[in-house]
Amino acid sequence: MGGPRAGAAAARPAAPQARRFKGPEELEIVAFERGDFASYSACGIPYWVGGDVEHLDDLVARTPEEHRERAIDLRMRTEAVEIDTAGRRVLARDLDAGTESWTDFDKLVIATGARPIRPPLPGIDAPGVHGVQTLGDGQALIESLTRTGGGRAVVVGAGYIGVEMAEALLKRGYEVTVLHRDEQPMATLDPDMGRLVHEAMDGLGITTVGGAAVSRILTGDDGRVRAVVTDDAEYPADVVVLGIGVRPETALAEAAGLPLGPHGGLLTDLSMRVRGHDDIWAGGDCVEVLDLITGTTRHIALGTHANKHGQVIGANVGGDYGTFPGVVGTAVSKVCDREIARTGLREKDARAAGLRYVSATIESTGTAGYLPGARLMTVKMLAERRTGRLLGVQIVGGEGAAKRVDIAAVALTARMTVEQMTALDLGYAPPFSPVWDPVLVAARKTTAAVRRAGW
Repeated sequence: MGGPRAGAAAARPAAPQARRFKGPEELEIVAFERGDFASYSACGIPYWVGGDVEHLDDLVARTPEEHRERAIDLRMRTEAVEIDTAGRRVLARDLDAGTESWTDFDKLVIATGARPIRPPLPGIDAPGVHGVQTLGDGQALIESLTRTGGGRAVVVGAGYIGVEMAEALLKRGYEVTVLHRDEQPMATLDPDMGRLVHEAMDGLGITTVGGAAVSRILTGDDGRVRAVVTDDAEYPADVVVLGIGVRPETALAEAAGLPLGPHGGLLTDLSMRVRGHDDIWAGGDCVEVLDLITGTTRHIALGTHANKHGQVIGANVGGDYGTFPGVVGTAVSKVCDREIARTGLREKDARAAGLRYVSATIESTGTAGYLPGARLMTVKMLAERRTGRLLGVQIVGGEGAAKRVDIAAVALTARMTVEQMTALDLGYAPPFSPVWDPVLVAARKTTAAVRRAGW
């Protein structure tokens, strides 16, 4: 069963991967997709809206016909509405015909994705208020923007989607205001690093308002949105985009009695098999995964994880074996030419996990400082106070900043200390890095902080 966003990203590789190991005569594959598109990159929607991606088809990874050519019985606009685990069957509804029918299963894969957070506010469903979860959402937003032809846009939420959509709307010629509840935009960073994102948005001409709790959305005589209201002010709007975040889409699984974690996602073992159910697997945005740093489960809605889940599930369903060991929480984004990256724990995460930590922040350039156009970046690093084990890294800076976080992601996975990181043999040439890479400079400074802190 497929769903939107990263649910589809998990389902997309699972079925073809299973087919690699077993042919149609050995394994019949039936897939339900409630939407209009089978496999696509939801992460590309902001860039499509902003005009960097020209056509919808550019975001489509595989058409229904291509799935069917692999002997996968893909049933579009068909929604699974009930799972009977005891009877080993799924009830599905044809959304066009309105009919329902049961399909038996020997093995079941759940990839229902996540649903966008849409608070029950007055006016939230008015024309001109848009989510950006699916390709259909993106198409509706583009049509709304084309019809409006410019004006004022309000983005509610300043996470990855909110920040990316704000820039996309700016490229469309809109005056953009971003409203968010936190101290700084991009709450996946510590506030001191989020401030750098705020400055970058200000530099683009985007108005960013923190501590803003939206209370209602006002409409005009035509029924369309005309303003967003917070506790303190009213913000005129011709278009509103919701970027508040997502939750696991697990209502179907919960009704079937399948186990959910503290964040509402399905719980699986390392093979992505749903706990307590030998023949049911789950992957993508609808599951919780192991945090390799804290040892707890967490919900992270990213297509990178979902694709890996799908590969693992497909191998296991097809008779091979695979595992997904967990994550460290790596993510990157950008606003204009300011790159944003994080991996591991923020300060609040470390405190919540009961970890004593030290931190260090450095500023460096991404290339040798004497080269023309050398761009600054800020790197913040956290380490466990007693052991010096790396806990997290955040980076904000110019070109070449974001992907440096991959160094830290590998170090976190390997449970390296910051002192061990200082000896990493990284590539160097003046056009690519200073002699001491910014990540290693941060590791040196954090190592010094660990030594000063002692026990």
